[in-house]
Amino acid sequence: MQMMMADIQTMNQQQAEHVSKMALAGLHREYPNKPGDVLRSAQDVKTPRLLHPVFYGHFDWHSSVHGHWTLVRSLRLFPQQEKAEEIRKALEKSFTRENLQAEADYFSISDNASFERMYGWAWALRLAMELRSWDDVDGKRWSEYYAPLEQKIVSLSLAYLPKLDWPVRCGFHPESSFAMSQSLDYARFVKNTDLEKLVVQTARKFYQSDRDYPVRYEPSGNDFFSPCLNVADLMRRVLTAQEFSLWLDSYLPGLAKKDAGNLLKPVVVSDPKDGHLIHLAGLNLSRCWTMKGIASELPDADPRRVVLLASAAEHFQAGMVYVDSGNYEGDHWLGSFAVYALASF
Repeated sequence: MQMMMADIQTMNQQQAEHVSKMALAGLHREYPNKPGDVLRSAQDVKTPRLLHPVFYGHFDWHSSVHGHWTLVRSLRLFPQQEKAEEIRKALEKSFTRENLQAEADYFSISDNASFERMYGWAWALRLAMELRSWDDVDGKRWSEYYAPLEQKIVSLSLAYLPKLDWPVRCGFHPESSFAMSQSLDYARFVKNTDLEKLVVQTARKFYQSDRDYPVRYEPSGNDFFSPCLNVADLMRRVLTAQEFSLWLDSYLPGLAKKDAGNLLKPVVVSDPKDGHLIHLAGLNLSRCWTMKGIASELPDADPRRVVLLASAAEHFQAGMVYVDSGNYEGDHWLGSFAVYALASF
């Protein structure tokens, strides 16, 4: 999937059509599949499609959620694209009232309350926002059907965050700050002041005192996130521009001089067929979007902005090398990361 460096700011129709093709390929592909369900008895041993009648494709639940998000976003932005009708039919197959209610009901079982916490929840709320943003007859209907799952994820988040005494700092799914960023975007979009206040308070408690982040410890071998940059991408949402600039001075004191360990250098994937090592391709793309987000809150003349945007462009190119490689280990999810890197949130 070849994209020029200047394209990292927005997605064009050619790119949308490409990622749509990838997302469609996995949307209703049940196997291979990696379930993350708690089995309480033999009666719970079911196929992925029976357990999750909407989000059973794309290898795992969270990838299926953001695979659906990719298609909704692609169709919303480019309704005249070549595969528009195919996308609409695929979404119609997924987004039935009954199927989405079943997805919501799944979380009502006590043993399932922590399922996909909070990474999958984050993408579920991003999908809710995308559906709500779409001025389309089908989109409005699907958003209505999606509401029970959306409300369930919100209630789970409101119950969980007050109990989380310490942030989860890692480079993959359980990491806290990415999910909190998505939750905050959602809360502000729908004007849920309770969720917004909770996320802001929790972010300040967890991260406002962070100083001199140990950049030399990133990345680790299976990362698809930079916990360092994810935190900064959250805090630029939480703090005022002036507060954030001062906080960033203390958090990454060497950034203006490009002294940031390995954070500014894209990573190489030694084996794209390895389902864990391919995470590093996603790391390049998530670093891109966090750097873009951080830079968006800095003045044009700020040297840190120049450093971040230059590195973001390099990371985007490095990440795109592995998108649509022909290996399902990466192809089932990297298209979504590419679309997110081309957006501004």
